[in-house]
Amino acid sequence: MVINRRMKAETQEMKLLFIVNPGSGSEDTDFSTLITSFFQSKQASFEIYELQENCNIEQIKSAIKKADADRVIAVGGDGTLKLVAECLKGTKVPIGIIPAGSANGMAKELGIPTDMEEALELTISGKAKEIHAVVVNGELCIHLSDIGFNAYIVKKFDDLQQRGMLGYAKATWRALWSHHKMQVEFNIGKEIISSEAAMVVIANATMYGTGVKINPDGKLDDDVFEVILVKKYSVMEILKVRFTTLPFNPEKIEVFHTSKLRIKARHKAHFQVDGEYMGKVNQIDAELFPAAISVIVPEEEVL
Repeated sequence: MVINRRMKAETQEMKLLFIVNPGSGSEDTDFSTLITSFFQSKQASFEIYELQENCNIEQIKSAIKKADADRVIAVGGDGTLKLVAECLKGTKVPIGIIPAGSANGMAKELGIPTDMEEALELTISGKAKEIHAVVVNGELCIHLSDIGFNAYIVKKFDDLQQRGMLGYAKATWRALWSHHKMQVEFNIGKEIISSEAAMVVIANATMYGTGVKINPDGKLDDDVFEVILVKKYSVMEILKVRFTTLPFNPEKIEVFHTSKLRIKARHKAHFQVDGEYMGKVNQIDAELFPAAISVIVPEEEVL
């Protein structure tokens, strides 16, 4: 459904298209009203496209093409952003973010404010920055994907009615009691790594939406992505990384850098991309996608 609510000043500076996931935010959040109210005093025009249940990517692409906007804004969580990014990958059209999901990992990564009005202001005042992505089993990954423990948490979280961080904590607790380690093998250059693992992370970004910085040295615009091999799930190790500058204990967590990767698991394991559960797989192929999308960020993030 498209909601046409255009506010035009005498001099139109830009046109925005908001792709809204109405299921995001609290039940009483009316994104259309909030967006309309904000732009009453702005020199911009806008259009709102609300995602319908079971909508497909071709419908979203059609709405984007029809709107012919200068900037496209994803209103929702990382899943909504991933949808918009899939539609605009390889183009120069900047993508903005209004964080309204359960974790909003990419918004945190890019320094997008959680306050609604501040985030809306950024959609017109922010600067465009090109970032790389990773194509993982054919899926565009702009944040983090993994196989193993965290993907199992994502599955458990999807099964819960309760959202937000409390729901995520419950999913984590359930996963801790029922998840099993896996045997994996992958190549980094000429080196073959074979190991027991709780999970393996393919990291384009640095941290999960929970704030846990799993990839402290990661950059969204360098020529590699990171592979984090978590041999033993250690809460203390993760807390150490989050609250100190100490490096990982290599006996528990190892980090590798590459632009291409194939991971094989002895048995099928849970797999997720940017917070979206993808089922169980026993092989993952990943490759860097340079300058995949352009995102709108605070000016200081461009430097």
